[in-house]
Amino acid sequence: MERTLIWQLAYRYLRGKRSLNAVPVLSRISMVAIAIGSAAMIVLFSVFNGFEGVVKNMYKAFYPDIRITAARGKFFSAQSIDLATVQRMAGVVHVTPVIEDNALAGDIDVAGVTTNKQKVVTVKGIENSYFKVNNIRDSIEGADTVTNGKQITGILGHHIARELGVDMHDMYGYIMLYYPNPAVTNPETDPVNAFQNLKLHPAGVFTVSDEFDDKFILAPLSLVQELFHAQGQYSSIEISTEPGKAEGLKKELQKLVGPACKVETQYEQNKTVYSMMKAEKWVMYLILVFVLVIASFNMIGALSMLVIEKTKDIAILKAMGATRSAIRQVFMLEGVLWALTGGVTGLVLGDLLCLLQQQFGFVKIGGAFLVDAYPVRVTFSDVGLVLLTIVGVGLLVSWFPAKKAAMTVEVGLKSN
Repeated sequence: MERTLIWQLAYRYLRGKRSLNAVPVLSRISMVAIAIGSAAMIVLFSVFNGFEGVVKNMYKAFYPDIRITAARGKFFSAQSIDLATVQRMAGVVHVTPVIEDNALAGDIDVAGVTTNKQKVVTVKGIENSYFKVNNIRDSIEGADTVTNGKQITGILGHHIARELGVDMHDMYGYIMLYYPNPAVTNPETDPVNAFQNLKLHPAGVFTVSDEFDDKFILAPLSLVQELFHAQGQYSSIEISTEPGKAEGLKKELQKLVGPACKVETQYEQNKTVYSMMKAEKWVMYLILVFVLVIASFNMIGALSMLVIEKTKDIAILKAMGATRSAIRQVFMLEGVLWALTGGVTGLVLGDLLCLLQQQFGFVKIGGAFLVDAYPVRVTFSDVGLVLLTIVGVGLLVSWFPAKKAAMTVEVGLKSN
């Protein structure tokens, strides 16, 4: 049987008869079920994509495209990696050195004495090139640079500033950073020199997320190196790259720095978070596929009834020389067309809902969050995956009725 005839028969059965026959009714019920399932699938995929985009943008404030760190220990020598050589590599946009470690931060009263407001924080010593590598400038209120001059300035997380009670608008407002002095082996006998300290004016405050706002203080690199007794050392080199170049650059950089350092992409720096998000998405996909298969059980009944109704048509086709394979293809194609009709309708509906959410944000997120409404982002890969899933479900549920049609025993064509 020619392919054209197979398609013509399947299309004719898809249209059905305008009667009270149960087959068209059941087929349309199954199409509606598939439409709802595919719409739910594309909407949920889009919401997952939206949240993934929010998290990635949030993490770009403190996680660069590529980070080089010591394979062992906290710090490595600044002379072990030539920043100029890294900057000249194809695909590298900006390079910046960083040193960071935990320290104790405390507020200072008008007499220059630290009060009882203290907090353990992570101090990042940076150069102002840091703001070209990491996407944090838009999240800063006040000065978006750190200065090492007559007045040493830094940038604090919003929660740190609030907890220590410091105000960036107060020109006499300061905080003190304390770090253990490694030269003092017994702090109890020499409490005066037990800690190094650094006095900072909080010239800016950033608001990214609770995770970062309660953790980081940015300060001038050279002064933080002195505070940590790590002059001439870095804890990391952070790199921004051209889009899509991070993986290739990682391999080149690893050859350059050798086994003493490790090179990680942004994904690898947050592997647990990203892996968890992807796992949640695929678990949800499997659940929706299962729901879609259950919702498609109506199609098995409808196709089985169609086979019974078209017994004489099958007999005619066999008399004309149609093979069992051709008969089976007609009814399997019919099942796929039913599934696609419902699935494409659901996709259009789901895409429309996502577009409305993007434009108007009518579904809000309760409580305090980075965004007010649920973020959504439709991707072609997700649309393709949903379509493939629908075709797969159509083939699955139509297999048994199609096999039954192919095995139908020829009957007499004369009606009783």
